[in-house]
Amino acid sequence: MQITAVEAIPVNIPITPLEEGGIAPYVTNHNSLEDMDRVLVRVDTDEGISGWGEVRVFLSPDATVSVIEDGIAPMIVGQSPFEIERFRRQLFIEYANTDMFFAPIETACWDIVGKATERPIYELLGGWTTPGQTGRKHRNHQTEYDDDRSVEFAYCLGILPPEESAERAKEVADAGYSVLKTKAGRDWRTDVERIIAMDEAVDGELEFRLDPNQGWTTDQATRVGAMLDDAGVYLQYMEQPIRVDAHGSLAALRSRTTQPIGPNEDTYIAHNLQQLIAANAVDVAVLDLTPAGGIAGLRQQAGIAEDAGIPVTHHCAFDLGIRTAAIMHAVVGIPGFDLPSDTVYYSWEDDVITRPFEIESGRITVPSEPGLGITVDDSTVEQYRID
Repeated sequence: MQITAVEAIPVNIPITPLEEGGIAPYVTNHNSLEDMDRVLVRVDTDEGISGWGEVRVFLSPDATVSVIEDGIAPMIVGQSPFEIERFRRQLFIEYANTDMFFAPIETACWDIVGKATERPIYELLGGWTTPGQTGRKHRNHQTEYDDDRSVEFAYCLGILPPEESAERAKEVADAGYSVLKTKAGRDWRTDVERIIAMDEAVDGELEFRLDPNQGWTTDQATRVGAMLDDAGVYLQYMEQPIRVDAHGSLAALRSRTTQPIGPNEDTYIAHNLQQLIAANAVDVAVLDLTPAGGIAGLRQQAGIAEDAGIPVTHHCAFDLGIRTAAIMHAVVGIPGFDLPSDTVYYSWEDDVITRPFEIESGRITVPSEPGLGITVDDSTVEQYRID
């Protein structure tokens, strides 16, 4: 089997407004979102089997499409989709890291391999029956494996006033979620006030993640941790509280606070995860398959974290059904993922797959059909296509 073509398709999907139960405008330290551009990637083969991947836009839809179709595709066409690891290791371009552009092609190759072998990706990855795997039910190492084929997700919320955040926290708890992540970073004092208000509103029924997207200084992050300690609030983790590549400062912050530290953007940079571990600067690894270069690269990072005894979760990047499926297969099939992954899947006004996922009590059932287990709806893609 050989790859014959790679097509990148940019789409723009609206996000459901707050007043309709959604999260738009989704306010972060950097921007405010009411819709989102995504690029869908289809890889075709000479045996009539196609696979799908998905990636966020880099700079612009046109720029992302061009790098994938004009830059990466010529290196891939004519080769076998079964050679995923070789692809990943041969993709060297001087002065540039192209992992994020390769990731959707790599995911599509996994989709093709699964369809060709008639197996879901999580089975191909081999770790889905590992004791302690996220979303899996195990009594102990000796007893029979019990698989409910669902993955738990954390609800993600943008920056809102404390009182509105508290109201949404109650709704999230009532919907059956166990973890809520909120953006932060515009005003650290209000960030603290908001978390305390949410915690009080749900009477401890939710765990919280606080993500300022590098928006605090080390001093501010230290104060946030201390004030939450005083209020009796213990976060699941603070996500990337300070700038990337400041591992010494991150380690110093970790020594000053009881709140766990979960680097995210830092893990997008090659070899940073090993350096964070060596610097004692990480409590939780917040990983993402796209900057990792795909599912195989994510497996490598998860193995590094697992060997260091560090809990692992997966980041959210406003993922439609294609990448949401890839994330679920990855966190089920790769050992080490033991915390709920982030998602905003509930917020889309529409999806590009024929059977959109349903979230029940904060969980989504992993597709058991071959490959990703999803079918892309061509008419919906054309409806939201932006090129």
